[in-house]
Amino acid sequence: MGTEGANVRVIGGRYRLEAEIGRGGMGVIWRSTDTLLARQVAVKELGLDESLSEGEARLQREQMLREARAVAQLRHPNIIVVHDVVLDDGRPYMVMELVEGPSLAERLAQDGPVDALHAARIGLALLGALRVAHAGGVQHRDLKPANVLLESDTGRIVLTDFGIARVAGATTLTESGGFVGSPEYTAPERMQGGRTGPAADLWSLGALLCAALSGESPFRRDSLGGILHAVLYEEALPPAEAAPLLPVVRGLLEREPERRLDVDEAERLLRAYVATGATPQAAQARLPFLPPPLDTVVVRRRRIPTRVVLVAAAVVAAVTGAGISAAVLLARQDGDGQPPTSTAGPTRTETTTQAPTPTVTVTRAPTRTGQPPVTAPPGYRGVRDAKGFALAVPKGFSRSVDGPWVYYLSADRTFRIGVRVSAPQNGGPAATQQRAAAAGPRTNPGYRDGKITDTSHDAHDAALWEFTWDDPTSGGQARRVMDLCWEEGGRRYDIRVSAPVGRADEARGYFDAAVDTFAPPAGQ
Repeated sequence: MGTEGANVRVIGGRYRLEAEIGRGGMGVIWRSTDTLLARQVAVKELGLDESLSEGEARLQREQMLREARAVAQLRHPNIIVVHDVVLDDGRPYMVMELVEGPSLAERLAQDGPVDALHAARIGLALLGALRVAHAGGVQHRDLKPANVLLESDTGRIVLTDFGIARVAGATTLTESGGFVGSPEYTAPERMQGGRTGPAADLWSLGALLCAALSGESPFRRDSLGGILHAVLYEEALPPAEAAPLLPVVRGLLEREPERRLDVDEAERLLRAYVATGATPQAAQARLPFLPPPLDTVVVRRRRIPTRVVLVAAAVVAAVTGAGISAAVLLARQDGDGQPPTSTAGPTRTETTTQAPTPTVTVTRAPTRTGQPPVTAPPGYRGVRDAKGFALAVPKGFSRSVDGPWVYYLSADRTFRIGVRVSAPQNGGPAATQQRAAAAGPRTNPGYRDGKITDTSHDAHDAALWEFTWDDPTSGGQARRVMDLCWEEGGRRYDIRVSAPVGRADEARGYFDAAVDTFAPPAGQ
């Protein structure tokens, strides 16, 4: 049993807890002395839910100890060294090396963002740590600046706090329907309550690199609901400071896990930058987007066979007492695109709150039996989108969603083909485009050379809006945009293609192919 003294406890008969140096939802970190070996260590006191029954508490202790012991087997210079795991008075403790130095979060708060070279080196260190962890069957699941330590004397970068890690073959603390973690750095597939793989840690690394370069996660918002909505539905827009590492950041923040950069490719790109100082070139996309089969339920931009029973786990805020259900978020995906109301703001304290499992209504993708296949010119492929429309897109382009827009993007995101289906607006297409153009300077940095041309599309009145703007996500690159708007069957359609100004002629070919092959949803 731990002994109490003048603010001092000794646990396990040898570890003297002397001063609290950190605290989180999963426990307290103590600066401690190993009295047997006469060395300084860090001891993590893992918190237990006092409301649990004796049997539940015992199971929770066994699970935590099993995971802690598994992490203790990991050996890598960028992973915290675990010396011991002990039970004292029925409570588990993890004994680790003491790293003298600030966390990355503290470093950013005190000194501001780091440069691209420093960020690349941080990324390489963490990729090395994740490679070893994943090979050992351990997913960290809480990769964020607060869990990255910077050793003052050596400059060593250390990944710590595997408190909510998942070990292959073991039931984890958070698989009972609750969500634990830091929403700004959590992969969308984890937010959606499904089982996740190592790719979720790589998404977190992408958000962490953005924070290192700019000072904050790209998903930071004014409310918890805003954060969750951004992670689940909004296109990840890396900060301008990420331009030197843009292929890495974009690749890590791919929403679909199977399209995300893996450890090998991310390492290759970062090493290339460290060696040359030049923005590395990403490889071609490994997997082309395939439209969902007709017997597939389309949910949360992931394709889930109809035979699978969908259970939406509660997405629980990393805020004491504040919860928001996955069902509320999912219901908004095809609505007005606004985040659900939440009065709670994000904090750095992680707690687990069990919320009732909500009911989710699953809607099948409309059956399009009898529709003719899309005729695609050479170098293109026909796509029948989950939104119901069809068109031809260049081979190798992949699908992404940003609010009401569906985009098909080239592998390096140089070319963007967007489609929006919405309700008609007053005044028809010309008036709609005039209003959009009037707001251009406010919505598009560096807006210029705007022009609207009245035209037609398939015998329907249409308006073509063209303009140039400076894209902050690509270092202020000047891009030319072509946007055709028309109304048909009680719906408004926009087809938009954009590209760097110097490649606008090539983009015009993509635009013409998209317009010429576009077919609205069946019945429209």
